[in-house]
Amino acid sequence: MAEQVPEKLLYTASHEWVKVEGKTLTVGITDHAQAELTDIVFVELPKVGMKLEEGKVAGVLESVKTVADIFAPAAGTISSVNESLKTKPELVNKEPYGGGWIFTLEADQVPATLLSADKYKSLTAPK
Repeated sequence: MAEQVPEKLLYTASHEWVKVEGKTLTVGITDHAQAELTDIVFVELPKVGMKLEEGKVAGVLESVKTVADIFAPAAGTISSVNESLKTKPELVNKEPYGGGWIFTLEADQVPATLLSADKYKSLTAPK
């Protein structure tokens, strides 16, 4: 099955998706990333109120295969986290663009470096 890359979202080269609503960014990992990680068994969420710089580690995903960092797509402050992931980390696999969102960030500004769906697809296309 082809990986989903919703057109309405923006993406990072480190495989986070970003939904932009004003200065509020909702962040999760892409379908491509969750497929690479396989079964996610634990999500270390950032703390609400935590200030982050763009590109810095915001949290950690643990799968049966590996551990992967989740990076902040922009500088800003964590405004909420997906508490459901504490007891249901598999939501990241099952609904990467829905119930598997990870955190929201009040961004200082939305970076121009975020990728469109087409650019992200070309980044992840088989070589």
